[in-house]
Amino acid sequence: MSWTQPADLRAQVKKLWDSGALLSSLVTGASLFPKRLLLKGPTSAEMADRFDEVRNWIGTLRGLPHCRVEMREFRHRVFGANAVPQAIWIDSDEDALALIGKRQEVARFTLLIEMTRMRQPPLLAWLAKRPLRALALVDEWHRLLEIVAWLACHPRPDVYLRQVDIPGVHSKFIEAQRSVLSELLDSVLPPEAFDSSASGASQFCKRYGFCDKPLRIRLRVLDPVHALLPGTQIQDISLDADSFARLDTHVTRVFITENEINFLAFPQLKDSLVIFGAGYGFEMLRNAEWLARCRIHYWGDIDTHGFAILDQLRSQFDQVTSFLMDRRTLLAFEAQWGEEARPTLRNLPRLNSDEMALYDDLRDNRIRKNLRLEQERIGFNWVASALLALR
Repeated sequence: MSWTQPADLRAQVKKLWDSGALLSSLVTGASLFPKRLLLKGPTSAEMADRFDEVRNWIGTLRGLPHCRVEMREFRHRVFGANAVPQAIWIDSDEDALALIGKRQEVARFTLLIEMTRMRQPPLLAWLAKRPLRALALVDEWHRLLEIVAWLACHPRPDVYLRQVDIPGVHSKFIEAQRSVLSELLDSVLPPEAFDSSASGASQFCKRYGFCDKPLRIRLRVLDPVHALLPGTQIQDISLDADSFARLDTHVTRVFITENEINFLAFPQLKDSLVIFGAGYGFEMLRNAEWLARCRIHYWGDIDTHGFAILDQLRSQFDQVTSFLMDRRTLLAFEAQWGEEARPTLRNLPRLNSDEMALYDDLRDNRIRKNLRLEQERIGFNWVASALLALR
C-alpha cells in the first residue's frame, strides 16, 4: 500500500533534523513551522473499493500525536458522506521535535546557543551553519569558547601550544580539535590574525601564529673527510631544517632514499652524503641553497608514486637524477615484484623520456597490474655496482 503512513511523516520531519535545518532555525529564529507534509492517499476508486482499509488508514493518521490533520469530504454511493485527510500539518517546533523524539537534544543545543550568545556572539552564525557538528561537541563547547577567547586576546602568540595557559584546557585537547577550531577562529579573528595561505590541521600552528615543532632532516655523511663530528665513522645525524640549510659540508653529491635500512647501509662514497627521504614532503629542503650546487640522486620505489615523488622533488631542484629507478633494474628483479595498493594516474611533466616511458607502462598496467618494485628488494651488489658506475 503506497498511502502515506505515520513512519513516512516522521521520516519527512527527520530529514529536517538530519539536514540541520531544524536546529539552525532555533539559532536564526526563522521557524520552519507551520509546515505542510507530503501526503499520498487513496484514489477515488480505492476509497470506493477498499472502504474498510481507507477507514483504518484515516483512523491511524488522525490518531497520530503532534500532527494536525486537515480533512475534506468524500461521498460514497453506499456509505454516504465521509471525511478523509487532504493535508497533514506540523504546527510548531515543539510538535516536530516530539514527533521524532529529539526534545532532549534540542534542550542541549539551546544551552549551546545561550552560552555562545553570552560569550562569543559572532559564532552564532557558525552554529546556524553547522548545528549538528556543534551538538556533537556539546561537552567540549565551553573549552572551545575559552580557546577562541584566548586567541582573540592573544593574536599570533608566537608560543608553543604547550604554553597556552587556559584553566581546564591542555595542548592535546587543542591538537585534537584543530579542525573545528580553525572554523571557529576564522569566524571570530580579524584577517590579519591568521595566515590564509596555511590550511589544514597540519598547518594549524602556522595559520594562527603558534610556534611549530621544527621539521627535522636525517642524514649521513658518506665521506669521513667531511664528517660533521669527529671520532666516529658512522654518523646518523638529525637536524632541524634551519640548521640543515646552514650546513657547510663541502660535499658535491647528495643521495635521497626512502627506505631506512638503505639509508643506514648506504656505503661510504667520496664527497657525498645521504638523506633519509620524506615521501612527498620536501619543503624542508627548500631553504638549503647549498643543495643547488650538488648533484642530487633520488632513489625511490619503482612504482607510480615513486616517480610522482621524483617529479615533485624536481620542482625544487631541477638537477635531480633518478637512481635505480630504470627498466633494467625492474626487469632484473622480477622475482621481487609486488603490487602497488593505490597507484597515482596524474601526468608527471618533469620526468625524462626514459622515466616517462616506464611510468606510463606502470600507470597503464602494460607490464603487470599495479606493478611495483620496492627499493629494499634490490640486491645490494646491484646497488654497489650502480654507485661505482657514477664515479
